[in-house]
Formats: sequence, C-alpha cells, structure tokens
Amino acid sequence: MTKQTTRQSKNLLPRQLGDSHIRLLRVFRVVIESGGFAAAEVELNISRPAISIAISELESLLNMRLCHRGRSGFSITEQGQHVYQSALQLLSSLETFKSQINAINTDLVGDFNIGITDNLVTIPQMRITRALSALKHRAPEVVINIRMMPPNDIETAILDGHLHFGVVPNLRTLPGLEYQALYKEKSLLYCS
Repeated sequence: MTKQTTRQSKNLLPRQLGDSHIRLLRVFRVVIESGGFAAAEVELNISRPAISIAISELESLLNMRLCHRGRSGFSITEQGQHVYQSALQLLSSLETFKSQINAINTDLVGDFNIGITDNLVTIPQMRITRALSALKHRAPEVVINIRMMPPNDIETAILDGHLHFGVVPNLRTLPGLEYQALYKEKSLLYCS
C-alpha cells in the first residue's frame, strides 16, 4: 500500500458531524458565494478574523487547503471546489429534512428564508411587513431570514433550496419556479 493510498483511505471527518462542523461549512459556503472574506463579513455579520479562524478550523479538520487568501486576492482551490459542492448538497439536504419534519407537525416551525431585491421591503405596495407580522403572530416559532440579493441570485437560491421565497422584478421566468404578480409599479422618464 502506497503512502497516497493510505492518505486516501484515511477518514478525514469525525464519526458524527455536529453543529460546530455544520457552522464551519455554512461559513465556508458564504465565503465562497461572497467571493472572499471581506464580502462574507457583511453577510455573516462576524469579523474577518473570526471568518479566517473558521476557515482555518475547517481546513485543519479536512486536512486540505480550501482557498487561497492574501494580498494576491481570494480564490478557491480544486479541493475547495469539491468541498463546496458537497457542502451545498449537505446543507440543502438538512433544509429539506427540516422542512419535511416540520410539515409533519401541525404547528409552523423552522426557518423561512426570503430573498428580496433592493429596498422592496419599504415599498408600501409590497405589504411584506404586514404579511410577515401576521405570520409571526400565527407562528411565533418560525424564524424569518430576509436577505437582500440580486434577482438572478434569488432565483438560483430558490432552485438550489437555499431560499423558500423570493421577490424579483418580472423580467423573465425560469423553468422550475412558480411566479405570482405582487404589484405593479409605474416608471417615468423625464427629459429637459
């Protein structure tokens, strides 16, 4: 048995994945999707050193380099790309499992992930604050997560299972998504 074969057969992960491991994978996913630590800092609402520590812990746990970071910029390694894809599958499966188990229960519980473009929350026609307030009153155990994202990212996140609901401008429709009009908005162009 060669040294490489021994390394490949070695289990990198502990027997059981715990919340701390899932948290590291979630941080890694956001770092990759944000394109680096600086942008992920805003999304995760934690400091850059804390993000760096989390990524270092994950790299140590997996015994592999997941990304290059430094003055030359940020990039994902080939191994990091494989870990990222596997993490997406795992996190999506966890969300699916939570949704299915929550559906068994008659009480509404769990996370409700919403993607919204720009500042649509504050537009009076949206009535989203009233709707979310009514939902929270009816189902206080539901955790509502709202993310501001570009329209394409919202549609992709819904298809990938990261978001449950999204609000986007009616520019085009993607197969696999159900669209429903929420309101009409009039735009005017003025010239002088």
